[in-house]
Amino acid sequence: MLSQETIETTFIKKTNIKFDQLISIDNFETTYYTYNNVFFKKNNSNTISYTNLQLGAIYSVNPFNPLKINLFYKDFNTVVILDNRLAEIFRIDFNNIQPYKNISKITTGHDNTTWLFNQDTQQLELFDYKTNATRAKGLPIKSAILDLKSNYNHCFLLTKNYLYTYNYFGSLISKIKNSGYTSIMENNENIILKKQNKLFYLEKNSKIIKPITMQKVLINQFFVVNESLYIYGNESLQEFQLKI
Repeated sequence: MLSQETIETTFIKKTNIKFDQLISIDNFETTYYTYNNVFFKKNNSNTISYTNLQLGAIYSVNPFNPLKINLFYKDFNTVVILDNRLAEIFRIDFNNIQPYKNISKITTGHDNTTWLFNQDTQQLELFDYKTNATRAKGLPIKSAILDLKSNYNHCFLLTKNYLYTYNYFGSLISKIKNSGYTSIMENNENIILKKQNKLFYLEKNSKIIKPITMQKVLINQFFVVNESLYIYGNESLQEFQLKI
């Protein structure tokens, strides 16, 4: 349900910078991004990087757990897990796992797990990569998969028809109709949704979606850290404060 109440924003600053993908900025102002198919982690003191040209293009990165950063190489159906120094600590090659899994989306789970969407079965799975076993599996999804995000407690699956929320046991706990949203970000159990070039706010345990009002900017990537909203587009990073 879309609310008439809005979330106001205050412009903080704009920084000119160029990324391929801006992944995240954490509470310590560490920036995670990709450029020329290299994954970077940059803070005030240094910049480190990871590259693996043998696996093709980096499709997605999830640094929610900075000790177990997930890089998904979709063309090779492979996930690489890095530590906080960007050293490879584990590799999941789904081509060599039986039964075979054709993965279209992945995100971080708790413990030694990843959430993944199996394109062949059209099911969300919680996969334990240490034992190569599926701990939980959802019912088949009948609409196109748009986005997948998670934290330690929940997984959020956006499809063309619905936004689904699952707990860490893999049980479906909520389902909200999708009214044209195409991507999501999670922050402290709250969800930011993108629709065309506008953003919306869904508070934890609520089904009321509130528009976020802000100056007109191109939104290529976006995310929230506490009450700071970051938007990347046109080779510039803009920061806003959310008045929640």
